[in-house]
Amino acid sequence: MNRSACLIFNPVAGQGDPELELAEIRAILEPEIDLDIYLTSEEVDAEELAYAAVERGVDAIIASGGDGTLSAAAAAVVGTDIPIGIISRGTANAFATALGIPDTITAACQTIVQGKTRNVDAAYCNDRPMVLLAGIGFEAETVEHADREAKKRFGIMAYVLAGIQQLRNLQSFDVEIETEDKIIKTSAVAVTVANAAPATSVLAQGPAGIVYDDGLLDLTIVAATSKAGAIAATFHLFQTASTGNAAERDDIGFLRAKQFKIITDPPQKVALDGEIVGTTPIEVKCVPAGLKIFVPSVEEVEPTEKLEGLPNLIIEEKE
Repeated sequence: MNRSACLIFNPVAGQGDPELELAEIRAILEPEIDLDIYLTSEEVDAEELAYAAVERGVDAIIASGGDGTLSAAAAAVVGTDIPIGIISRGTANAFATALGIPDTITAACQTIVQGKTRNVDAAYCNDRPMVLLAGIGFEAETVEHADREAKKRFGIMAYVLAGIQQLRNLQSFDVEIETEDKIIKTSAVAVTVANAAPATSVLAQGPAGIVYDDGLLDLTIVAATSKAGAIAATFHLFQTASTGNAAERDDIGFLRAKQFKIITDPPQKVALDGEIVGTTPIEVKCVPAGLKIFVPSVEEVEPTEKLEGLPNLIIEEKE
């Protein structure tokens, strides 16, 4: 008897033809899996569909769309033993890339059919599920200005173009970051808390390697004081991601912890897994081994910690 799965398909994700893509998915999966297929819409989102599938008792959830679709669907299975499969059809597909999941429909479906799973961390940001990262400041502004039409037209370049536009309005803010054992105060233009992040998520790359199954979150602070400094810091983070070496600039800091409370002055927009969800303050907590994902094998890089050199830096040890 075939195992059962609920396929949650976002028809407006990515730049392809959704009818052809759905037909390709069905051709590969249906001979192997009893598949229930549900399409997201303005009225029904991936989270609602996933919760309903879990209630029905499916063996697995399969999310096909972008990172937002995956994040929403994952909400229903965090902390359960129900595996989730990923068929990426979005703009960035950052979570799949971070875990080494193939970016073609055929290969992604084969990964699911093969049935190999791995437990990876999840997180909650202000009680919302988070599989990738929460971006504060520059990243959030970039996400907001890369609208659906631009992503349809330009793909991943939509984020690059939006980022270039946002450099004109670059503004620093005061930030207070509280972990289990210390409070850090500094100035920044961007703060990113990552559960998992590929090299393309540049502003998360202070440690140049995000470990997604260690029960910890990785935080990167970019504290550039000018447009030129922001460009230089971003390029440096691109280099760290490419070479696997941690950032060494004084205006980039990073650390790891189980949870973070972040307050900014003034309040800053927050992008959660590629969607704007509000403004600071936020509280992000790791859920160790919170998700079971269909994955091929992947390698890990152990990051370090660095805070020295950030502007106006104050570190207070908690008792």
